[in-house]
Amino acid sequence: MTLDILVPQYKETEQVIKPLLDSIALQQLVNMQDIGVIIVNDGSDVLLNEDFLQSYPFKVTYIKAEHKGVSATRQKALDSSKADYVMFCDADDMFFNMCGLWIVFREMKAGFDSLVSMFVEESKLPNEEHTYINREMDSTFVHGKVHRRRYLLEQNIHWNENLTIHEDSFFNILAQRCSKNVKYCPIAFYLWKWRDESVCRNDFKYILKTYNNMLDSNTALVAEFVQRGMMQEAQYYATMMIYDAYFTMNKNEWINQINKEYRDATEKRFAELYKAHKSLFDALPIEAKGQILQGLRNRFYGEGMLLEKQTFDQWIKHIEETYLC
Repeated sequence: MTLDILVPQYKETEQVIKPLLDSIALQQLVNMQDIGVIIVNDGSDVLLNEDFLQSYPFKVTYIKAEHKGVSATRQKALDSSKADYVMFCDADDMFFNMCGLWIVFREMKAGFDSLVSMFVEESKLPNEEHTYINREMDSTFVHGKVHRRRYLLEQNIHWNENLTIHEDSFFNILAQRCSKNVKYCPIAFYLWKWRDESVCRNDFKYILKTYNNMLDSNTALVAEFVQRGMMQEAQYYATMMIYDAYFTMNKNEWINQINKEYRDATEKRFAELYKAHKSLFDALPIEAKGQILQGLRNRFYGEGMLLEKQTFDQWIKHIEETYLC
């Protein structure tokens, strides 16, 4: 069994990517000849030194591509792989422990189409102290997920080149929903490292600014399910996004008038999604809608939303009267 670790690189220097490569070299109980790393440079002038890359005990392939964004770069890495299994890693992350790949190879021998593992998020407290958070059963991030390459090819599971923000969920959900042979690993072996330069961690208005991109990702995912004739999945994820947007609009930062420009822009984009997905939303049984509502309500209350300022029906009426009349 062979595994390729696929890494997009843009402005990340050798100093930034070194912890990832070092953490691979430190892996125990695995044959380094069964591991490959494919790094694809996304049209950047920050190039990695070949002598540096070839100093590791596993094969590193470095590909210089034209600038097309992170999704196209990950797809280029996938297209370049010949391994049995593939794992996508970010250049500024690393493996969490020295037995991480032994866990992956153990599961590879048993066989799966996709493996979803717990991973660890490194964060910072207000006092600048580092803290570590376990992330379980996540579909939002590419971290800690491994796929059988032939399965991805046979099912035409691909990265959507039009998505460059919140693009992970499109690929992750598609990979998990097109197979019944998806495994969960409760042992964390991937570390999503903190990086001071990371916009999505440091900009407290990141979600306000990029929620439209999340709606774009969901729109692409639902369209993909419809194209594949997977109508239950299309109904489910269309409904999930509609309810998610409703709860999001009830959070204090969205209600605050200082963020009105973001709310207005997001509601306008949501109106397009709602109009396109309304028939799918209406077709989902009421029991399934209730389960989605309860799950999201629990999640958002856990994130600090204390009250729903308006009911779902009131908000949808506002959307229809403001943007769809």
